[in-house]
This record gives sequence, structure tokens and C-alpha cells, in this order.
Amino acid sequence: MTTTADDLIRLVKGFNPKTNEKLIRDAFAYGEEMHEGQFRHSGEPYFTHPVAVAAILAEQQLDDATIITALLHDTIEDTKASYGEVAKRFGDEVAELVDGVTKLTNLQLTSTETKQAENFRKLFMAMAKDLRVILVKLSDRLHNMRTIKAMRPEKQAQKARETMDIFAPLAGRMGMQWMREELEDLAFRVLNPEARASIIRRFITLQKEAGDVIQRITADMHKELEGVGIKAEVFGRAKKPYSIWRKMEEKEQSFSRLSDIYGFRIITASEEDCYRALGAIHRRWRAVPGRFKDYISQPKTNGYRSIHTTVSGRDGKRVEVQIRTQAMHDVAETGVAAHWSYKEGVRSENPFAVDPARWIAELTEQFDSEDDHESFLEAVKLEMYTDKVFCFTPKGEVIKLPRGATPIDFAYAIHTRIGSACVGAKIDGIRVPLWTRIKNGQSVEIITAEGQTPQATWLDIATTGKAKTAIRRSLREVDRERFIKLGRELARSAFEHIGKKATDKVLATAAKNMRLGGVDALLERLGSAELTGRETVQSVYPELAENGGDEIDSRRAVIGLEPGQKFDRAPCCEPLPGERIVGITFRGKGVTLHAIDCDRLSIYEDQPERWLDLRWHDGSHPAEYGATLDLTIGNDRGVLGRICTLIGEAAANISDLNFVERKPDFFRLLVHVEVRDAAHLHSLMLTLEAENDVAEITRYRRPQGADPAPLAAEGLA
Repeated sequence: MTTTADDLIRLVKGFNPKTNEKLIRDAFAYGEEMHEGQFRHSGEPYFTHPVAVAAILAEQQLDDATIITALLHDTIEDTKASYGEVAKRFGDEVAELVDGVTKLTNLQLTSTETKQAENFRKLFMAMAKDLRVILVKLSDRLHNMRTIKAMRPEKQAQKARETMDIFAPLAGRMGMQWMREELEDLAFRVLNPEARASIIRRFITLQKEAGDVIQRITADMHKELEGVGIKAEVFGRAKKPYSIWRKMEEKEQSFSRLSDIYGFRIITASEEDCYRALGAIHRRWRAVPGRFKDYISQPKTNGYRSIHTTVSGRDGKRVEVQIRTQAMHDVAETGVAAHWSYKEGVRSENPFAVDPARWIAELTEQFDSEDDHESFLEAVKLEMYTDKVFCFTPKGEVIKLPRGATPIDFAYAIHTRIGSACVGAKIDGIRVPLWTRIKNGQSVEIITAEGQTPQATWLDIATTGKAKTAIRRSLREVDRERFIKLGRELARSAFEHIGKKATDKVLATAAKNMRLGGVDALLERLGSAELTGRETVQSVYPELAENGGDEIDSRRAVIGLEPGQKFDRAPCCEPLPGERIVGITFRGKGVTLHAIDCDRLSIYEDQPERWLDLRWHDGSHPAEYGATLDLTIGNDRGVLGRICTLIGEAAANISDLNFVERKPDFFRLLVHVEVRDAAHLHSLMLTLEAENDVAEITRYRRPQGADPAPLAAEGLA
């Protein structure tokens, strides 16, 4: 392990003899001084962490600035060091990199959706400025995951989930496959240790039964390649536990049925030898159909080039084979980071290394058009978590799409206009449904028609952020026209209710008073139920609205009663406007309303003469109909207050509240709320269900046989 400045410099000089040894020593001494007295969870001096991060980057043969940044990456954040002092001692380049890493550390990438989308934007902006910031951050995360056992269990789980969701896919997207695999495996060890241990045990059993399969297949491949005069190195390995677990989950297969658990890599001297080696492998072993990819002729955007094939090896076992040159292999190991790698003291001139600025530009270009946080986050995750398929237009142009893409995605990738007008598709000349998944190498033709507009069902078919965003935008336009038309009718009805006309001038006044962007904006909100007719009237004629509101009088809310006949709602099921109801007559007491599915109705099955067919009046009801919610919430400071606030913000009222169970970590309580109708209650329950501290929420109805008395009489008060 690298522990001293001499150890680190020796490591750096192995690939960069011209390194600025003095500057690295100064950075080492400065970092050690700044972190003096600080310790890690394990009890080790804190500075061992920056040194380990620097060593990880040195193993990737990166430049001096990146390695010095690693040594100092926590100084501005956690010590008395300042940006100005770091810039003065080590230069502006290092200071900017350290500052960039500090800002990334402060990003909470696993927070709420909106906040997460904003932080992903900042992440990509930091990457666009200098990709080395991300290289340091990834190495920082890798060392933290290697030493995660010293953390509290809940902190381990949080870091492991963040690693699995964000940092591992990001490393893979950058082409650093070795880092992705190690990050995934370290996170897997925390998140599902039993599954990982089980896979390792099965591997050991397999080796005992079959012997060293890797050594035998490696020898066979060497023999075949030597037979056709190809000089190459062959490496074999078993796949990582998490990779095997993922395959088991995806294919819904047991370990014993998995075949491609071994991978082999052939490193040749030239590109021509790659294809010759492929021929030799396919002559010796049977190729598995559909498992061939040529990333040499169609490289990935991060510079990755290799030929992938899967063949049936000994005993019918499938093995994956990757064939590439040494230069391709260097890029495959370090991905976009290959741009900064050094050999023999000079920047490596690898022809396959991608210019980071161009890579970032391509990555961020598709996100610039996103007009809302949800779409942006969706696009980012799709870009990071999926591999690519390469397909062709009828003219032979290559279109790159995420794996699982459909003709809808293909159409929008060509042009938004073509996507919106799509009515059908042909793949390899055959008409196919729009939900068909496109495969590598297929030719896709889009059939369009004038007057066609995107359908809501396309959102379930499309996979790319670009297609989904364009579909949503188009649907919003269509909905907007429909809402405006409906809003105008609602406004006319609301104003006629108080003897006024909904003229354009009146509507413009209402829009101005409600601080909306014009008549259309007002009508759109009315039509989409974001505003009520009463609110609109009240903004222009407050006195008339108060006296002649458009709410239905609760005394006349039910249709089907005799004149003067009184009713009340059964406390067992608490039926709400909007729900199907029946009435049960009681001599001298009027009618009791029950929901059509109420258990207590079975009591009156043999008394059909007491049943009345009733229904609620359509329209807006006042928020005075009681319903009971059964809530399980976290026992934490401020939780109950937030629940009450949410109920108030949803325009509902709490009329009673009773605790049923009190546990150290959770409370269960019954909350009696007053709402307008069933839709209002449903909306309120969705709002509460979205709250993190709400573990469970249901509508409470008294079971058959219980005392149908008010809430307090149940002994729950």
C-alpha cells in the first residue's frame, strides 16, 4: 500500500519519469499538515485516504495535476486551507480541480427528484469544465467503498445504494469498466451479502467439480491462434458476483443454468489480427447467434473498441470473448481518462482516446432541450444505465439508440417532425408494431402521415429522453386546447349562476386579479380543474360569489328522496359524494346513506322495502363530509405537524385525531377529515402517501358488527 511520498513518487515515475517530483512532495506535505489531527472512522489518520486516492489515479497513469488534486481534494472542504492558498502554492489548474471536487462532494445526488435533477445538471457542468474532477471523485468513492466496513450500517447502506445507482454506471459510461465492476461488487457486498456469498460458494463448488476451466480454455485458444500464425495474449476470468447475480435476475435463471459466467480477452498486435482471431475462434467453437458485436467498426462514444462474441466452449458452456489490440485495450481499461494518460514521461498518443470535451458535448447536448426536471433526470439515467444499439436508416446512415429502443425512438432521433407524424414502421422491410425492440444492425424505415399527432400510449413505448420529452410537449399542446375549450364552458356556467356573462373583458379582469398570464391561461386552469368556477367568479365579484356560490347545499345533496325527507351518512362506511350509494329507511328517523359496498348492508338483505335507490348531485360540494384515514407514521420530531400541514394545504379539515398504537419507531392513528367528495379524499391520500414519513395509509371503515357510533365511542380516543 502507498503510505509515503516516496512510495507515491515511485509509482508515478513508473509511467512518467518526467514527473514534477518536487510539486508532488510539496502537495503530500501540505495535505498531511492540513489533515493533522483528523481521523477516519477506522481510527487511521485521515490523510491515508487522499494518499490512497492518489495511488488509484497513479495506477491509471494520469497526469501530475490529477494526482496532486487527489492529495488535496478534501483540504478546502475539511481544513483551514483556502482556494487562494492552494492556487498560490500549486497553480490555478490544481486549485480549480480541487474546488470542483469539493463542489461535487456537496451535491446530494440521491435527494428528491427535483433536487436530484438540478444536481445532475451541476454534475454534468462540472464534467464539462474538466473531466478530471469526476476521475478524482470516482477514485475517492472507490477507496471509500473499499474501506466502508468502518462506517455505521445505515451509512454503509446509503453509500452502497448511491454507488450502485450513480457512481458505478457513471464509471461504466466513461468506459472505466474495471472500476464499474469493482464499485458494483463492493456495493453488492453491502446491499446483499447473502446473495454474494452464495454465488462465491457455488463458484468454489463448480471449480472443484470441473477443475480449472479458465486455464484449459485459455490454452485451447492459444493453440488455435498459434495455428494460424497470430501472436496474441489471452486472459480468462470468472465474471464478478454482481454481474452473475444481475444475469440471474434478468434471465430468471438459477446459477446452475447460467452458461456465460466466464469471460476471455484476446489482445492482438493489429486490427487485422483481431478479425483473423475472430475467424479462428469461430472455426474452433460454435458461435452463439445474436451475441456478436463489432465495436471496432462502430466504436462507442467513449472511444471503446473491441469485437465481442459468445461461443459454446467445453461441455456446451458458453464463454464470452473480447478481441482487441493493445491500444484499444488501454482505452477499454481507462475509458475517457485515456486522454490524460502518460507513458515514458509524455502524454500518451492513443489514436482511440476520445477528446473529453467532444464526449461531454455529445452527452450534454441531448439534455439541453429538456424543459422540466423529470424529463432531464429520465434522460440522464437512460443515458448512463443503458448500452447502445446501432441501426440504419434506409439510406444507410447509422443511428445510435439505447438498448430496448423502439421505432418511436428511432423516428424522434431523426427529427421531431418525423417522430410526431409516425404512423408505422418497417424493420428490415417487414411491417412491425411500434413497440418492437430494435436490434443491432437492423434497418428501420418510418412511415408518416399528415395530420398524425403523438398518442399518449407512446410514452409507454418510447425509451429515450428526447422522444418522451417531445411526446409530452405535444400532448400538453393538445390538452391545452381541450382544457381551454372546457374552461370557457365552465366559466360561462359559473358566471351565469350569479346572473353575469363571462365576456372576454370579465375573464381578462379575473386573470389579472389572479396573476395569471392572460385569458387562455385562466381557461386552461379552469378546464384542468386547477381552478374552480367559484374561485374565478370570486376574483371579480367577491360579494356575489359569497351569496350565490356554486357549491351544492349539503341539505339537498342527494337525489331520490321524498320532499322534506331527511338523511344522514352511515358512520360505518362514511359515503362521500361521487360514490355509489343506497338509502336505508328508519321509521321516524329518515334515511341513512350507505356506500354500495358497505358490509353492514347485509343486515337489511331480507328487508327490501327499506332500500332506496339514491345518488349524489353532480357538481361541487362543500368540504364538510367526514372520512377516516388509518395512518402509520414515523415516530420522529415534527412528523405529525407536517401531516397536519399537508392536510390543511389540500383544503381538507381535521375534525378528530386518535392514536391507536404507539411503538418506539412508528405511530398508528385514525384521522377524521372533512372533504368535498371521493376525488378530494383520493387526492389527499396520494399527497400523504408521497410523504417519506408515512409508512402506510388506508381509508378506515368500521368492520361489520362494530358499534356504528362516532369515533370517540370506539374506545380509540
